[in-house]
Amino acid sequence: MNPLFQYVIFETIRQRLKNRDKKISSKLFEKEKQNRKVEFVHIVRDSFLILLGILSACFGLKGFLLPNLFIDGGVTGIALIITELTEIPLSVLIVAVNFPFLIMGFSTISRQFALKSIIAIILLAVSVHFIPFPTITEDKLLIAVFGGFFLGLGIGLAIRGGSVIDGTEVLAVFVSRKTSLTIGDVIMIFNIFIFGVAAYVFAIEISLYAMLTYLAASKTVDFVVLGIEEYVGVTIISHKNEEIRLAIIEKLGRGCTIYSGKGGMSLKQTEIVYTLITRLELAKLYTELDKIDKDAFVVMHSIKDAKGGMLKKRPLK
Repeated sequence: MNPLFQYVIFETIRQRLKNRDKKISSKLFEKEKQNRKVEFVHIVRDSFLILLGILSACFGLKGFLLPNLFIDGGVTGIALIITELTEIPLSVLIVAVNFPFLIMGFSTISRQFALKSIIAIILLAVSVHFIPFPTITEDKLLIAVFGGFFLGLGIGLAIRGGSVIDGTEVLAVFVSRKTSLTIGDVIMIFNIFIFGVAAYVFAIEISLYAMLTYLAASKTVDFVVLGIEEYVGVTIISHKNEEIRLAIIEKLGRGCTIYSGKGGMSLKQTEIVYTLITRLELAKLYTELDKIDKDAFVVMHSIKDAKGGMLKKRPLK
């Protein structure tokens, strides 16, 4: 390792452990160093996905939707409608319309998630304003399908990176925790309202094409992230199950269940950790698992919705 890089890591870890009133041992230093390396790798990966998502969404907007006066659903659809009715640039509206939802995200999801989303949306606004893209086609069907595809691809990649570039999901999570509505119900109601406004202000044909654009975008998002509105059941088998249990409770702010199990081949007794999280939390869970046990056996399955327990009592951390 580069001596300068090692010195920076050492000083960072020393200061952190000093604040915790802990002595620096070689074992503790190596563990902290490994944790910092894991966090750095995940930050680079997430940043790459978010930047790729921003470029894809920008291409969908400027290459297809904006030049042909098309709109989409979600918060982006609201910004596009206002752009068509006024002379306010879309780059300004992307930030302005999303801002209230991102403030909501501080308490609904987590501070880290909200900060990443704010940066991602500002970068999207800058990209829309400064990056030139040619108009790809004037065929209405192609505009709706491929404009929605590239926009949905961008949203999906940003979610995979642990952020959003459209605040609809944040609103849906917030409302679902305050009411009996599911996240999917909130998104559907929100978009019905947008398409109704589009039909009234513009024309029914534009509203119908907007529905097609939204359908293409939402299906692409589903393909990329396997459904933002779904919970994920995660089963973890590891000999470091106690550390994993504490990480889920303390770092993610989630509850978990411990099963007693036995290896099928070795017949060795082991404890199995099971937890329920949202897909927005998967990136953080992967980071914590890599810190503790990179070889842990992890099984995930999608759950449409869930209620009770710690799911809606505590904000994510």
